[in-house]
Amino acid sequence: MGSLLFFAFSWWGILLQAFAIIHFIRRRPDTFWLWIILIGGWLGALVYIAVEAVPDAGLLRQSFKVFPRRKRIRELEAAILDNPSAGNYEELGDLYLEEGQFAKSRQAYDKAISSRTDSPDPFYRRGVGAIMMGDFAAALPDLERVVSDDSSYDFHRAAGLLAHAYANTSQPDKAAALFQKATKISTSSETYYNYACFLASQQRDAEAREWARQILAKKPTMPGYLRRRERPWFRKANALLKRLPSN
Repeated sequence: MGSLLFFAFSWWGILLQAFAIIHFIRRRPDTFWLWIILIGGWLGALVYIAVEAVPDAGLLRQSFKVFPRRKRIRELEAAILDNPSAGNYEELGDLYLEEGQFAKSRQAYDKAISSRTDSPDPFYRRGVGAIMMGDFAAALPDLERVVSDDSSYDFHRAAGLLAHAYANTSQPDKAAALFQKATKISTSSETYYNYACFLASQQRDAEAREWARQILAKKPTMPGYLRRRERPWFRKANALLKRLPSN
């Protein structure tokens, strides 16, 4: 009986470690956690799960929205056959964008936008989809339209993305001027990172390092849930610092 309990307990310990390692690989928290999981055995894995995995449950809940979102996409795709309204196409474009189906989202926004469309949102979101596909030239007119009407649109993200588009369409003067304006107001890691990459492309390595470090400098004072959301930008900033010359 004792050996059976020990066997079962050992397997639970292995499963805890496996779960912790999978979560670590997917979420990429601080590296020391991997050593705690490996050296601490089931107890180290349990501590990791309590500190890192359980708070991530809020982020994981968002993943469950995928299922109703995909159901709604199917409903709209069917509804559009009978009612190809601009509103249906715009909602479908929004859902495609959230799903990462950028080509489909751009096609939906194309059909949603007409000569009477005065809302900046479908233009902005079509521009975002183009940026995500690396089609910076196509993003320019949409983002220029939005920023000219409202330079603070989407908490200044529109301006940051327009600067990023300028940087990737051989317009460094426009990119520099707009990045400087955006970074004076916005604290977005995305904008900081894109600015750092632009500066690196202009051989302004010291300034690029400074902006990458500003992303990482936010980490110690951030609440845990924000640190978890910002991890991709922390990784990108670290990678950029490693690529830049040290002097």
